[in-house]
Amino acid sequence: MTLASFIIQLLNGLAAAASLFLVSAGLSLIFGVTRIVNFAHGSLYMLGLYGAYSLIQFFGRTPLGFWGAVVLAALAVGLVGILIEVLVLRRIYRAPELFQLLATFAVVLVIKDIALFTWGAEDLVGPRAPGLTMAVEIMGRRIPAYDLLLIAIGPVVLGLIWLLLTRTRWGALVRAATQDREMVGALGVDQAKLFTSVFFVGSVLAGLGGALQIPREPANLELDLAIIADAFVVTVVGGLGSIGGAFLAAIIIGVAKAFCIGIGTVTWFGFEISFSKLTLVVEFLIMALVLVVRPYGLLGKPQAAQRAASEPAPPLQVPSWTFSLVWLALLALVPLVADRYATILLTDIVCFALFSVSLHFIMGPAGMVSFGHAAYFGIGAYAAGLLLKRFGLPMEAALLLAPLVAGLFAIVYGWFCVRLSGVYLAMLTLAFAQISWSIVFQWDSVTGGSNGVFGIWPAGWLADKTVYYYLALVLCGAGIVFLWRVLFSPFGFALRAGRDSPLRAEAIGIDLRGFQWAAFVLVGALAGLAGAVYAFSKGSISPSSISIAQSTDGLIMVLLGGVETLTGPVVGAAIFTWLRDAVARNTEFWRAVMGGVILLIVLLFPQGLVGGLKALVARWREQRA
Repeated sequence: MTLASFIIQLLNGLAAAASLFLVSAGLSLIFGVTRIVNFAHGSLYMLGLYGAYSLIQFFGRTPLGFWGAVVLAALAVGLVGILIEVLVLRRIYRAPELFQLLATFAVVLVIKDIALFTWGAEDLVGPRAPGLTMAVEIMGRRIPAYDLLLIAIGPVVLGLIWLLLTRTRWGALVRAATQDREMVGALGVDQAKLFTSVFFVGSVLAGLGGALQIPREPANLELDLAIIADAFVVTVVGGLGSIGGAFLAAIIIGVAKAFCIGIGTVTWFGFEISFSKLTLVVEFLIMALVLVVRPYGLLGKPQAAQRAASEPAPPLQVPSWTFSLVWLALLALVPLVADRYATILLTDIVCFALFSVSLHFIMGPAGMVSFGHAAYFGIGAYAAGLLLKRFGLPMEAALLLAPLVAGLFAIVYGWFCVRLSGVYLAMLTLAFAQISWSIVFQWDSVTGGSNGVFGIWPAGWLADKTVYYYLALVLCGAGIVFLWRVLFSPFGFALRAGRDSPLRAEAIGIDLRGFQWAAFVLVGALAGLAGAVYAFSKGSISPSSISIAQSTDGLIMVLLGGVETLTGPVVGAAIFTWLRDAVARNTEFWRAVMGGVILLIVLLFPQGLVGGLKALVARWREQRA
């Protein structure tokens, strides 16, 4: 690479980093004060692009119309942020953090369909910035003048945020709330107004980041999840709550992506290495490396010890054998009275039930939140398909070996993950999942790339959908029961002891990290079993089975049912799978309906459906007594 090419790629990376910094700064600001991992932040970025496009069409493509539209779009997105905070999040600040996460994801679904209804499904290409349509020549190479403006905007916004946080009373309150928001409330500060103002500023930054991108990329409905993944990475790499860290991380990631594109394909010792393919995953590789070396980010600070919970987690209760047998009998009888479609849907439900129960195992009893559990589901599915198609193994052997392959990946991933905790742990699991997705998506010669693997059909004796359903019910049901039994073994009690009091558990001789690593391997293998069963039921597998969306679906299933119950994940998987299928077949705007239902459940049952119903029954019994 020549010096001129090096400088051009550096400038391209810095231009891309500008908007990424704006979004990440807003996300970091909101998390620092409210402790909410705001999935809806990517939707605010998307609305910034759509809003800028519409306002430019209204005001005209003049310099005043363009820049006025950018500023107004950002402010309008700030008002949307206020609505989200007041109408949704303010009602659940005292709910478990995971349910706040679920609520923000429900908002993502609602906003996506609002955008679909308002602007349609087609990409909208915005105009170039008036007066900045030319290119500037640097060392014989040309770079858009607008990109140079973006490079200047990043440091300017960083300076303004620094002044706001260090030279104003509001900034002092924000910094104090970041350190100890309970103490700020005890000193008489109106936390509701403070949180709302923080949400407004953070949302304006996200909207501004999106609006500034309108000359560089079209507005489309996929931007929300795409940008939120990058924003999460930047926030974590820089250090949660650190605006300066977000700026540094945005530059590192933006420049790294630009150089991957610029380098292209190189030959090294006779092997061709395609750096351009790394653009899909380079930020996750950087995050994984940073978190392994520096677990709290580049400029972050070690997390302070959390206050003890006012109430211990309620004890888990094993479902009675009578209850289990009744439901098993009903599930076995359904195919005899229902049609073929219902049998296929039930097969999906039992697969996702095992997937969600395996996620619940490490989220609830083990206390380790995973944003990338789909990695093991997808690896199991691909292992089953490739063992059948590439290696010629019979379906039965492929089905049995696939969980072992997923377990092997869990051994590697888990070794790194158990060294972290909290949001950093969750983000490292997301990084490994995205690395796995990138390999599957781009390894065309083996995995089929974006097309996936086809022709993954069961053996002849399982060709009938009803017979295969019974096999899925037996395998997934056995996996669920096994996980439930493990929870009440010494291994399970050790995991719960580590969750409730890690210092005390280690003091009495429990190898907590070893137990957590073993838990990762166990749930990874069983999630792989669920993926393998699912692959044979569908006859094909695609990269979507290992994507962020699949991991998010698993989180929703667990949280809908309730983290503090054993049967909750099963109920959540059944309701979510059925509801998504039923709504999607009847309306184009199924995401908004799903999001509305999830929001309603979160607001009415902040402990999940099963947990909320148990609380209502307990309260009714107390009143009767």
